[in-house]
Amino acid sequence: MRLKETMQQEQWRSVQMLSIAKMERFQDSFYYTLSDEQLKQVHEYNFDHPDAFDTELLLCTMEKLKLGQGVSIPNYDFKTHKSYGIPARQVNPSDVIILEGILVLHDPRVRDLMNMKIFVDTDSDLRLARRIKRDTVERGRDIQLVLDQYAKFVKPGFDEFILPSKKFADIIIPRGGDNDVAINLIVQHIHTKLVQHDLCKIYSNLYVINSTLQIRGMHTLIRDVKTTKHDFVFYADRLIRLVVEYGLGHLPFTEKQIVTPIGCIYTGVVFFKRLCGVSIIRSGESMENALRACCKGIKIGKILIHGDRNNDRQLIYEKLPSDISSRHVLLLDPILATGNSAIQAISLLINKGVPESNIIFLNLISSPEGIHMVCKNFPTLKIVTSEIETALDEEFRVVPGMGQFGDRYFGTDEYHRKEEMMS
Repeated sequence: MRLKETMQQEQWRSVQMLSIAKMERFQDSFYYTLSDEQLKQVHEYNFDHPDAFDTELLLCTMEKLKLGQGVSIPNYDFKTHKSYGIPARQVNPSDVIILEGILVLHDPRVRDLMNMKIFVDTDSDLRLARRIKRDTVERGRDIQLVLDQYAKFVKPGFDEFILPSKKFADIIIPRGGDNDVAINLIVQHIHTKLVQHDLCKIYSNLYVINSTLQIRGMHTLIRDVKTTKHDFVFYADRLIRLVVEYGLGHLPFTEKQIVTPIGCIYTGVVFFKRLCGVSIIRSGESMENALRACCKGIKIGKILIHGDRNNDRQLIYEKLPSDISSRHVLLLDPILATGNSAIQAISLLINKGVPESNIIFLNLISSPEGIHMVCKNFPTLKIVTSEIETALDEEFRVVPGMGQFGDRYFGTDEYHRKEEMMS
C-alpha cells in the first residue's frame, strides 16, 4: 500500500493515468467465481495458484485498454468469492496503465503486454503482517485460518510462482514502497515517456531528439520563407549535425579502458567502425558534410530516386560501397514526407544484403504519414528526426514544413535566386 500512497503524491498529478484507487488489487478482480461445491471447501481452495485467475479475461481486458477502449472490470467479493451480482467497474483508457498483482509476471502472455515490469521486493515478515491485518480487518477472517492458509498455500505459492518471476522484472524495488529513490526514478521515466510524441509511443524504433529553445529557434529560422540562403544553410547544418550525432548514439559500441595523461584509468567506449552513409540525391547530400565531420574518412554512397506528380517513385541511379552488407548504414534525407522514396531506398539496401536492423534513417522533419509507412514496413530500422510535422497537404508537402529543402539549401529556388540577383 505504501507504494501506491507514494505514487499518489503531487508528482503524479500531472500524469494522465488510470486512478490508482481503480487499479487497486487489479489482478485480484479476475479471480474465478467459486462454485457451490468449491465454496463448501473454500479453506482448501488455493487462491495463490495461477489457475485461480481468469487470465484469458485479463488479457482481453488489457488488450482493449492498450487499444484505447474502455473496459468493465469484474468486482470480485472476497467474502462471498463471487463477482456476479455486483456492478462491474468501468475503467477508461489512459496514457499509463498500471497492472498490479502478485502473479502478473508469471504468465509470458501477460508480460508481453507490459512496457515496464516491476517487482516490489518486501521482507517476508512484513508481507505476513500486512496479510494478517488485511484479512482480519477488511475480510473478517479468523487469524488462525489466515495463518493456516499462509502456511498451506501462500508461502508455497510464493516460492513456486512469485519468486521465480522476479527474474523477468526490468526493475526490482527493494524495501517496497519505502524506497523513495526507486519510485522517483520510475516516476521520472514515465514522465519522460508521456512528453514524447504520440508516434514515439506507437513505434519503439522512432527517435526524436530532445527539443530545446535553441533547437526550436533554429527550426523557426529554417522554416521562415524570408530567411536568407546563407542563414538557412548555417542553421540547417547545425540541426543536421545534432541529428547525426544523435543517430551515431544508436550504433553498437565496445568498452575500452585507457590511461589519461596524468596516469589515471578511464573506462570509455570505442566507436563502431564498420559504418557508411548513403544519401538520397539531392537533398540528402546536404547532410554529408555533417556526417564526414563526425566520422572521419567515412564512405558515403548515393541513391537517386525519381518522383512524378502522382507520387510514383523509380530508382534511377545507385552507387554504394561494395562491402555495404557488412556495415551499419546511416541513410540521409532531410525530409520524410510520404515515405515512398525512403521505402525504395531502404528496400535497395536490404536487397544489397544490409540487415534491416543495421539501417538508421536520419532526417530533420518527418510527417506522420511517412513515419507510419516506414515503421510499418521496416519495424527494426531506426528513424531519427528533429521534429514531427502535423500532416501532408493535398500536394504531398509536409505541413508546416520548410519548403523544397534541396532548392533552399543549394540556392536553386526562385525566391532565393531573386534575392541573390537583387544583392
